[in-house]
Amino acid sequence: MQNSTTATAFKNELEFARELDRNDLLKDYRKRFYFPMHNNEEVVYFTGNSLGLQPKTTHDYIQQELNDWSKFGVEGHFLAKNPWLSYHELLTDKMAKIVGALPEETVMMNQLTVNLHLLMVSFYRPTPKRYKILCEAKAFPSDQYALQSQVKFHGFDPKEALIEIEPHTGEYHIREEDIYKAIEQNKDSLALIMIGGVNYFSGQVFDMQGITKAGQAAGALVGFDLAHGAGNIELKLHEWNVDFAAWCSYKYLNSGPGSVAGAFVHKNHHNSLDLPLFAGWWGHDKKTRFLMDSTFVPIPSAERWQLSNAPVLSMAACRASLDIFDEVGMPSLIQKSKTLVAYLEFIVDAINAEKGNCLQIITPKERRGCQLSIVANGYGKALYQSLIDQGVIPDWREPNVIRCAAIPLYTSFEDLYRFGQILKKLL
Repeated sequence: MQNSTTATAFKNELEFARELDRNDLLKDYRKRFYFPMHNNEEVVYFTGNSLGLQPKTTHDYIQQELNDWSKFGVEGHFLAKNPWLSYHELLTDKMAKIVGALPEETVMMNQLTVNLHLLMVSFYRPTPKRYKILCEAKAFPSDQYALQSQVKFHGFDPKEALIEIEPHTGEYHIREEDIYKAIEQNKDSLALIMIGGVNYFSGQVFDMQGITKAGQAAGALVGFDLAHGAGNIELKLHEWNVDFAAWCSYKYLNSGPGSVAGAFVHKNHHNSLDLPLFAGWWGHDKKTRFLMDSTFVPIPSAERWQLSNAPVLSMAACRASLDIFDEVGMPSLIQKSKTLVAYLEFIVDAINAEKGNCLQIITPKERRGCQLSIVANGYGKALYQSLIDQGVIPDWREPNVIRCAAIPLYTSFEDLYRFGQILKKLL
């Protein structure tokens, strides 16, 4: 992908889009994914921010473990080509690169909300004076439920304990100065900041480094839900000194529906022996795990938060995708992503110029990944359904937003041109 391509040089023309694709250094990776079909043609797939496409290697990765299961039975824990006993370790280094962490700060385990709860056991430790949690208003519902239930579990009222930062009236994204103002105003009672690093609704990317610094300066611990960040944007969790984070792997990381999630715990916390946590067998010291002693000895890494042994089949699917990420590298993906989303924005602007500004992009221009959230003023959910009927698969978020994610591993510039032509006809 050429860095010199700018919005001012874009053209809303099929041949121009194809020329961008021909010059795309990552173009061949598209061939490594399966696409749903519509009228014998690959759909324009814009929902990798909800469920990523399946890598064509996924079947072989899972089949290897099924073959070893049939061949070895329980002995597959030791004799499988990829021994199951330590299977999760095959994912660690590659995942750590994606989120900007040290390997010992990274672990793949459980699902996203489970990991958030387990991490908040350790990092939400309220006292009568310091008990509040700062979060974004209208976060993804599972985050809201998790935060509310954690607060209730400790005997506090969510209406008093949760500080929810919301957009100003008539706006769609949160002003970051409001976050910093709330931190300062509640610095004596703030226990935790827990925000989605990328807002699922608007696509807004938060300044995680700045929020972490401000939160910790106020005496709070800081964590992020990176469901929409991992595999999408540049992350430097270790460098930013984030206390903890969690993410799923079935969106941008293409590991299949409900697949294994990830967690990060900064090395600053690995040797805190008094840190409360819910313990499980797989978080116990590896050297003595099979002695079956009744006293829990935590692993001095993020693996300490593991409860159970690895779900090998879902991890095999995740590994198939992580191997592709490791081959490409996040810098190359982010570079292409920026050009893709700029071209998508250009297409929307071109439609607005012709159709009278009926489309409103609500994703901040300078604070975004590969998702654009679009409000079609005067149109409802019927427009979304019409797009699907025409072979475009975005997703809908109530009350009026169509989310389009241009995934650099498999979205082409011709896809974006096709989308524009279809959308223009529907309007």
